Amino acid sequence: MTVRTRFAPSPTGLLHIGGVRTALFSWAYARKNKGVFVLRIEDTDLERSTPESVQAILDGMHWVGLGYDEGPFYQMQRMERYKEVIQEMLLAGTAYYCYTSKEELDQMRTEAEARGEKPRYDRRWRPERDKTLPPKPEGVQPVVRFRNPIEGVVAWDDAVKGRIEIANSELDDLIIARPDGTPTYNFCVVVDDRDMGISHVIRGDDHVNNTPRQINILTALDAPLPVYGHLPMILNADGQKMSKRRDAVSVVDYSEQGILPEALLNYLARLGWGHGDDEFFTMDQFVEWFDLKNVSPSPSRFDREKMLWINQLHMKAADNSRLAALTRPFLEKLGCDTNQGPALADTIALLKDRVTNLVDLAQQATYFYRHDAAPTELATQHLTEESRARLGRFQLVLADTTWEVPALSAAIKAFVTSEGVKMPLVGMPLRAAVCGTTQTPSIDLVLTLLGKEEVLKRLKHTLA
Repeated sequence: MTVRTRFAPSPTGLLHIGGVRTALFSWAYARKNKGVFVLRIEDTDLERSTPESVQAILDGMHWVGLGYDEGPFYQMQRMERYKEVIQEMLLAGTAYYCYTSKEELDQMRTEAEARGEKPRYDRRWRPERDKTLPPKPEGVQPVVRFRNPIEGVVAWDDAVKGRIEIANSELDDLIIARPDGTPTYNFCVVVDDRDMGISHVIRGDDHVNNTPRQINILTALDAPLPVYGHLPMILNADGQKMSKRRDAVSVVDYSEQGILPEALLNYLARLGWGHGDDEFFTMDQFVEWFDLKNVSPSPSRFDREKMLWINQLHMKAADNSRLAALTRPFLEKLGCDTNQGPALADTIALLKDRVTNLVDLAQQATYFYRHDAAPTELATQHLTEESRARLGRFQLVLADTTWEVPALSAAIKAFVTSEGVKMPLVGMPLRAAVCGTTQTPSIDLVLTLLGKEEVLKRLKHTLA
């Protein structure tokens, strides 16, 4: 059997990180088993689905790098197929027309609640042997209901949660087509999974209640049942369901926060799954190690600090040229021209070990690409009359120094000794004058990268 998994988001907003983790696990399972990963857009909710949300899903999948083998397929483009299957079920007697009005349903609900029972449809239009159906009301467009089994249980061995059994008596005769003939979500999913040969349905555990209904419809269609695996929810640090009002929940948020896509995937993989004590790994390693039996059925908590730590590890391992390309837009937002100054990849190499994300990396790199005066407040704080005089003397030393790290390092040490002071009394004013900040890597490395002409120009400008 060829393993075929799918990611089937509804385009009602941005791509949620819970959805990304679902896509990641489905993708990894397919890759691990040399199978096929399908992308399907479930866009039948016409009131909430938008083209912008569809594009956000496609862009998000591209950003995280989860390539799909087939698709994207759109449910709205498969309407005729759904209607065809509904007609087959009506002919087979596994579905039936129901003319119950909204008022009648409301009355059923009220009466059931008064009896302390679960509100449900009373199956008055369900054909049975020796049963007389009510007369069809004129001018009423019926819905189509699935003829759900009444006896027995529907059960499956969930790949994550274990054995789950639901009594059929707990399930209603599900509406599978609305009065205007458009099919409903649970029905479309079943037809799609059957037609696309999906062998493993890996999805969030908010779909557990849909599974018995979908299994019964698949059985009625005499279709093979996929393996179901329901992933636990991702909670925020407070143990609450993640909300876009409180938490960063879309991949766009993490892209804007300077998180690398491979770091986000690495971190999401560890939310509910583990491989010993391994925390940092590549996606190739993840695919090699991944197995659904190692997915925990319990919810996971999102820890931002741990995600930043994972991101820092990936930044250290990343190619400097790639990081430069990713950091450049953040620098441009800060008003920096990276075409003037040292090669950005060289700046990245010097700074990337000191930060946890691309936003901080860009902020720390700004002084390499600024060409105005040092900040007045910082200059006033560190450039006293004494330190100005000292920097003036050091400026003369720099003018005669070979512009290489060993020579600059030696010149700085010799100057500190000759002045009879400690290094901070030279280093701090020097950083303030040249960089506009006192937080930099080793000053000899910074000066070398800035270049002799630029350093002397900045010193002259600040001391003037």
